Amino acid sequence: MEQQPAGNPSLGGPPPGFRGMDNQAFGSASIAAENARFMSRVYGWMTGGLCLTGAVAWNVAGNPALVQTIFGNRLLFWGLIIAQLGAVAALSGLINRISGLTATVIYFLYAGLTGLTLSSIFLLYTGSSIAQVFGVTAFGFAGLSGFGYVTKRDLGPVGSFCMMGLFGLVGFGLLSMFFPSLMTAGASFVFSIAGIIIFAGLTAYDTQRIKAMNAPGTEGTDAGRKTAIFGALTLYLDFINLFLSLLRLSGRRR
Repeated sequence: MEQQPAGNPSLGGPPPGFRGMDNQAFGSASIAAENARFMSRVYGWMTGGLCLTGAVAWNVAGNPALVQTIFGNRLLFWGLIIAQLGAVAALSGLINRISGLTATVIYFLYAGLTGLTLSSIFLLYTGSSIAQVFGVTAFGFAGLSGFGYVTKRDLGPVGSFCMMGLFGLVGFGLLSMFFPSLMTAGASFVFSIAGIIIFAGLTAYDTQRIKAMNAPGTEGTDAGRKTAIFGALTLYLDFINLFLSLLRLSGRRR
């Protein structure tokens, strides 16, 4: 009788490599599930920051005395701007040396400070316009971030291009602060369009990069929490800047 090949399923044993493939598939599924939970935490922290920013901005805008205090005192206003930049720099530069709790406090401090300065949009634009633009931003952000999460294509070139554009955008914005005549109606339109393109690209790129930052096995640890907070800050900045670019372009002024 002809001998059956070793490992033939008809003899009741698995074929060679079956168990290894099974383990590999289980490991890949486990990592994918952990990545999904990690990104859920990132989006949760980001949403918490946006809610705090919105609540602070809304309440400040409804208090004329507080608005006058913030925007009528240039020293205080610029102090808030510097504090915001300092919070971002601290969280970005010290993320590996601070605790998860400290990172969380800095993140929400930044979100609160941003709410103070963004309260001006409620004075410049109608409430319905702000709500509509926010809805469009949320919808677009979800699509862009979802694409960055699922795509297998390397978005590194997109990120590099958008970062170069961002430097140009920041440079022009700073110049226009010292030379207001540069920000003509045409320049403002181009500035807003460029902002939308740049932050749309960064949303997809940053999502892919943040997903790759997750280290399997760090779920529930202090390091995992810090990584999630850092990712939340990154996407928070993309969302806010995308929202402001759309608001400048299509918002109805009071």
